[in-house]
Amino acid sequence: MSHSFGPRINKGSGPSQKLKEYNVRKRAWPYLLADFRERCAYSMRHLRIAGGESQMEVDHFDPTLRGAARNAYSNLMLATRHCNLRKRDYWPTQRELHEGFRLLNPCREVDYGEHLFEDPVTNHLIGATRAGRYHIDICDLNNDTFVWERRQRSRFLELKRESPALISGSFSEIQEMLDFIAGLVGLLIPEIPTPGERPLTDVS
Repeated sequence: MSHSFGPRINKGSGPSQKLKEYNVRKRAWPYLLADFRERCAYSMRHLRIAGGESQMEVDHFDPTLRGAARNAYSNLMLATRHCNLRKRDYWPTQRELHEGFRLLNPCREVDYGEHLFEDPVTNHLIGATRAGRYHIDICDLNNDTFVWERRQRSRFLELKRESPALISGSFSEIQEMLDFIAGLVGLLIPEIPTPGERPLTDVS
């Protein structure tokens, strides 16, 4: 596991107040939205695509921690309801950890572009490591809805590259349309590296 590019998410220190089970969402929420740029830590789906804030949840990355460590800001992730429900309280056993099966923490390492890659033809995620394959399975990152979104992003970017030669109209009209498309694409799951490409860091 290489850390040459730093973690994908540069997470801050969070709120100064103590976080407990009953107040963790209220106090940590604005910090998580800012640190994760309103995207799920695992799927990278934007909250606007996910259905708004009501469909996003606070996930305890390591659910086996107890006491103050469980609700420490460093253990909290912004997650879609889908990813959080799939992940739940799953945590690898000591044997699985010894064999390399674990969940990826984007605040401590590069996940996309090192453990996880996207097949440019099928838009499915491919696990390049045991940890990557385990992570995809536990979080259900090849669910049809995520694959569909990645496919739309790929198609939109392809059309954007081709559109100046295909669309008639004034420059300002074409530019306005491209800006509109770019705004929509900006909310979709970001481009994910294929093998050999630079890992994702600090995704906006």
